Amino acid sequence: MSKRDYYEILEVEKTSSDREIKAAYRRLAVKYHPDKNPGDKEAEDKFKEAAEAYSVLSDKEKRTRYDRFGHSGVGGTGGAGFDPGFTNIEDIFDLFGFGDMFGGGGSRRSTVQRGADLRYDIQITLEEAAKGKEENLKIPRLESCEVCEGSGAAEGTSPETCITCKGSGQTRYQQGFFSVMRNCPNCGGNGQIIKDPCKECHGAGRVEKQRELEVKIPAGVETGSRLRISGEGEGGVNGGPSGDLYVVIHVAEHEIFERQGANLYTSAP
Repeated sequence: MSKRDYYEILEVEKTSSDREIKAAYRRLAVKYHPDKNPGDKEAEDKFKEAAEAYSVLSDKEKRTRYDRFGHSGVGGTGGAGFDPGFTNIEDIFDLFGFGDMFGGGGSRRSTVQRGADLRYDIQITLEEAAKGKEENLKIPRLESCEVCEGSGAAEGTSPETCITCKGSGQTRYQQGFFSVMRNCPNCGGNGQIIKDPCKECHGAGRVEKQRELEVKIPAGVETGSRLRISGEGEGGVNGGPSGDLYVVIHVAEHEIFERQGANLYTSAP
C-alpha cells in the first residue's frame, strides 16, 4: 500500500513556504482533532496523517530528504514518525502561539515530552502470513542521549531555568486588543537554558541511531494488521518516556490463490 504524498495531504504545493505549510497544518489539525470528532475513526486517521506530513515538511533537513528520495528518505521502508504528539486541542494552539485563547497560558506547558510513535511497513508472502515468521528490522530513530541522560547539558552540569519566562517556555505579548502567548524567544519554548551543551548530542538531548529488532509475526495476519511494540519508538524529550513502534503488515498477492478472510480461493482450469 503506497503512502500519500505529504504535500497532497496538507493541500499545499511543493514550492509552498514554511509559513504556508504551517498554516495548512494548523487548519487541518483543528478540523480533524479527536477532541472535535470523538469516535470518528476517519477524522482520527486524517489528523495523524496530517501530523506525520507536517513533522517532515516543517523540518528543513527532513523536507530536503523527502523532496529528493520520497518516503524512503525519511524513515525507512514505510516512513516513520506519525504520532502527532498532541493530547488535546489546546496543544495545537500552543504550537502556533495561541495557547492563551483557552485560558491555559504558559502554566500548562511541560518540557517533558513523550517520544513520537514510529511506523514501519513490511511486506510478506501469503505463505509467511499463514505460518508466521520472525522478521529482523532496522529502525532509524532518535534515542535519549546516554552521555547526558537526555538533559542536553554537558556531564556534571544541568540546564538552568530561563529567567525570561521563568521556566514556562512562553511569554505574553500584546497584539491589538488581545494578549497572546508565544514561545519564549530566549529559550525557544523549552523553559530552560543550556549554557554548556553535551558534546555527544550538542544540546539536543537525543541522538539519531539505528535500532535492530527481531519481531515475531504471528500466523494468520492479513494486510493492515498492526503489531504494537511498546517503548521502541523515538526517545522522549527531557526524560520523557519513549514512544511505541507500530509494524504494519502488507501481504503480497499470490499468483494462484486469493485470500478472503480465513479462506483461500482459486479458479479451476
